[in-house]
Amino acid sequence: MSMAAPEGMFVLEGRPTAQLIADQLRELIVQGAFSPGQQVNESALASQLSTSRGPLREALQRLCQEGILVSKRNRGVFVLELSADDVKEIYAVREAVELAAATTLLDSDAEEVADTCRELKGIIRSMAKQVAASDWQAIARLDMQFHTSFVSGTGNTRLIRIYETLAAESRMCILSLEVAYPRIDALVQEHQMILDLLETRDRMGLQGAIKRHMQKAVEDLTSKPEVTGISV
Repeated sequence: MSMAAPEGMFVLEGRPTAQLIADQLRELIVQGAFSPGQQVNESALASQLSTSRGPLREALQRLCQEGILVSKRNRGVFVLELSADDVKEIYAVREAVELAAATTLLDSDAEEVADTCRELKGIIRSMAKQVAASDWQAIARLDMQFHTSFVSGTGNTRLIRIYETLAAESRMCILSLEVAYPRIDALVQEHQMILDLLETRDRMGLQGAIKRHMQKAVEDLTSKPEVTGISV
């Protein structure tokens, strides 16, 4: 059954473009404003956004291409429900991209590595504050910001573009981890380890830390059937 837009949903100023609508909807979906498997009510969204169906449909198509929404023939558009296999695929691709990014970063000059490390340090400081406050939404956002910044440090536009398509699905996974993750402070420690190994240019150590980080996330996400939004 089709469901209405969430209460308190955003209102866009002026004439919303398809890209702006897609960006806002993506953020709402990864924050859990729409439930996994929920049908997106196109009519309700168009009314609330005061926009025509054209840009809204284009925005929904973009999110379907990203894999965050799923279009079902003759039924409509639905929020992605992540299965255990989906989680494994997402993190396998993330691992491959981050390992490639690590190689590129360590082959770059010291100034580029230092710039990336400075940005990552700031993110870890913010993450530690949010862990102390137990703000899981903020932790999930900062977690992906750390990894996206790590990849962005390479300056490789294709790596960055590939990684950005994974970011929203990954945040949906991370938010589900709130139930399964036994020690949220371990997130800060794991990210600090990656930063330290990058800063000391420890190639083997960095590659190993990235692999362990991704594999641990998959284990946490797929080991407990009761995790919200994850079908195992």
